[in-house]
Amino acid sequence: MSHSAQLPFHLTPEAGAWLDSALAEIASTPTTIRTLFPAVRRHCGRAPLPDGRTVDEAARTMLLAALTLRDQVLVDEVTALHRYGDPAEQRAVLRALPQLDRDGTGRFLDLVRQTLRGNDNTLIEAALGPYAAAHLPADEYRQAVLKCVFCEIPLARVAGLDDRADRELARMLSDFAHERIAAGRPVPEDIAPLVQPFVTTHGAE
Repeated sequence: MSHSAQLPFHLTPEAGAWLDSALAEIASTPTTIRTLFPAVRRHCGRAPLPDGRTVDEAARTMLLAALTLRDQVLVDEVTALHRYGDPAEQRAVLRALPQLDRDGTGRFLDLVRQTLRGNDNTLIEAALGPYAAAHLPADEYRQAVLKCVFCEIPLARVAGLDDRADRELARMLSDFAHERIAAGRPVPEDIAPLVQPFVTTHGAE
C-alpha cells in the first residue's frame, strides 16, 4: 500500500502519486524537502479535514515525518522551513513539533517563542499546542495564555490548561478582568474556570 493510501483524507490519483514520490525523495535526500514542502498545496489541495487541519497541512506533516535527520541538523532544516514558509507552512511546522522532537528535549522551543512574539492569531494557536504545553516554562506559558486573552483567542484552543493552570495564572487573569471591568469593557467568559478554583486563596472576585 502506498503511503498516501493510508492518509485520513482523499487524494486524487495524481496527488497521491506526487505525495508518494515526495516522501521517497525526502527519505533518500532530506534537503529536497526545501522545494517539496512549499509545493504541497499546489499538488494536494487545501480542503478542510474533520480534525481541523487542511489537506496540505496533513500532507506536510507526512513530509516532515519522512526526514531522516537528527539532532541539530534536523533543527536547522525545520527552522529554515519555518522561517521561509508562508503562514500555512509555518502552521504545519508548529503543529508537527511533537512528532519532530522525538526525544522530547524541547529543542524546537525557539520556534514557539518566535511565534508568540508575533500577532498572527492562527500561528499563535498552532504554537500553543501539545508541544508548548509540554515544554514552555511556567512563566512563559502563563504569558502566552494571557496573550491569547488579549488577542481574543478562545482558551479552549490552548493545550494543557487543565494541567498547567495555577494560582499565579489565576491572579494574572483576575487582574486583567478587573482592568477590563474598570474600563467598562467585557471580560471573556472563558477565563472564569481558570480563576474560580483559586478565588478563596487570592481574593479574586
